[in-house]
Amino acid sequence: MSSSISLTLNPLPGFCVKSSALQQAVAPRTATSLLASAPSDTLGAPITIPKGLKVFVNIAWDTNVPPPPPGSEDTIQKVIRGQDYNESISDGWFIPILVSDPRDDKDKAGKPALVVDCVLNPSIKSRTLKEADFKAFIIELALQRVESHTSLELSRQIGTPNIASKGKPVSRQVIVPRILFPPGHPHHTSDAKTTLIQELASPTAIAPASKVERILKSATPTWTWTPTKDHRKIRFIVNVPNLTRAHISNSTLDVEPRRVILHVPSLYDLDINLDVVPDTEPTTATYGRLGEAAAELKRFRDLDVDGAKAEWRVAEKVIVLLA
Repeated sequence: MSSSISLTLNPLPGFCVKSSALQQAVAPRTATSLLASAPSDTLGAPITIPKGLKVFVNIAWDTNVPPPPPGSEDTIQKVIRGQDYNESISDGWFIPILVSDPRDDKDKAGKPALVVDCVLNPSIKSRTLKEADFKAFIIELALQRVESHTSLELSRQIGTPNIASKGKPVSRQVIVPRILFPPGHPHHTSDAKTTLIQELASPTAIAPASKVERILKSATPTWTWTPTKDHRKIRFIVNVPNLTRAHISNSTLDVEPRRVILHVPSLYDLDINLDVVPDTEPTTATYGRLGEAAAELKRFRDLDVDGAKAEWRVAEKVIVLLA
C-alpha cells in the first residue's frame, strides 16, 4: 500500500476572515489563481501583491483532510494559549490544514483582492463555531499557514465579513500521508514505517527535532530536476539536510498536475510551479525561491499525480520525487 493517497477536496464553506498584505510580495499564478474573466495568456505570470491589498482567507471543511490526533483537554488548552504547539513532534497535538493557491478576486467595492482557502476536517467545526478562544486560535493558525505557504505577510488587524466564503472554495487534488488518518479510517495505514516519504536507512544517527514556538518559520530548500529517459516523468531532488524522522509524519507532499508543494512544519516549504517561467531558460534547473520553475519544465506534460512516488534518502539528505 502506498504511504500516501491522492484525494479530491470539495470544501464546504465555513466562514471568512479579511486581512491585508503588510508588505509587497510576489506569488506564482496558476490556473486556479485566475478569475473566470481573466485572459488565458496571463497564466504563468506571477501575481504582484501590493502592500495593503485585501486578502480573504476562507475557512472551509472537508472530510478528506485528516482530523487532529487525539489529545487531552489540558494539552489542547496549552496549544490554544501558545504554550505547547510543536508540529515537528510526531506524537504532539496539531491541526492539519490544507492551503490553496492564492487567486485573484474583487472586494465588494470592485477593487482587486486576493483569496486563499484553508481547509480543515469538520470534526473541529462545532468547537470552532462555539468557542471564541478556539476560533481565534484557528484563525491565527490559518493565517500562519497562509504565510508559510506563500510569500505573504498578513496583518493581524482582521475582520470577519458576514459571508460563508469569498467566492466558492476551489476543488483540487491533493496527496495526503495515510498515517495522518486515525486507525480504522479507510485512508489510514497501520504500518508504523509507512510515512509520507519512504525512508531509506542511513547508518548515521537521527538528530532530535528542535522545539518551535507558535509562530512558525520555514526555509525554502534548493532543488534540481531531470527528465526520465523516456521523458514521461520528471525526477525532482530536494535538498533537506535538517530533515529528521520526527518531522516526517506531520509533513505533506502535495503533487498536482502542474505543481509540487512540500510542507515540513517549522522546517521547509517548497512550491514548484511548472507554469511559472523565470527570466532565463536553463536545461536543468536548480532553484531556491518559492514558485520558480523553468521554460523547459513548462513544456513537459502534466505530472503523474496517481503514480507519483517519493523517498527520503537519509544518507544523501535529499527527498527524491518521481512524478
